[in-house]
Amino acid sequence: MSTLNHPATIDTVVFDLGNVLIRWNPRNLYRKLFGDDVQAMETFLSEVCPPAWNEQQDAGRSWEAGIAEAIARHPSQAALIRAYRERWEETLGGVLEGSVRILEELHAKGIRLLALTNWSAETFPIALERFAFLHRFEGILVSGAEGIIKPDPAIFQLLKSRYQLEGHHAVFIDDHAPNIEGARREGFNALQFTSAEQLRKDLAALGLPVEQS
Repeated sequence: MSTLNHPATIDTVVFDLGNVLIRWNPRNLYRKLFGDDVQAMETFLSEVCPPAWNEQQDAGRSWEAGIAEAIARHPSQAALIRAYRERWEETLGGVLEGSVRILEELHAKGIRLLALTNWSAETFPIALERFAFLHRFEGILVSGAEGIIKPDPAIFQLLKSRYQLEGHHAVFIDDHAPNIEGARREGFNALQFTSAEQLRKDLAALGLPVEQS
């Protein structure tokens, strides 16, 4: 009997971290700094320190260089720009409890756990110290330490080579659609995260040992 269409056994789960296991949003900080002026905050986060600017730190640029670049563009906003790094821990919003419970279940069942995150190498140690569950992972690939960010194919290839895994035996979980598409192009099973409840159903459908509510 042909087994060509038989799905491969999945023995490794690779988690993204931000907004899958750990809540992150710069508004957690900037709401405190802008108060009721939501429009000014949104303008700042779209024009002065937009996502693309923050991604450069995720890709390996130093915060010192990033802050200098932003201040050069918007010198009148220097204090607010510096706050992004000086008060960076306040951009964290705690854990997504339902997702962490899934992580703990998989760990208890002996499933291999890895993480692949777009995160600055300078700020990631703050998360490592704050969130004990990060130590459940066999390994965490941090984009800022490697100088490559998702969805660049090279970061998925690095994950496979560093941890000696085959994409079809792994499932990658991320909240950002381009990263899901990038992972699939590199041979991973991939699930877009929308909620812990949906993730639980999706993992069970792939044969992973998670409890069903």
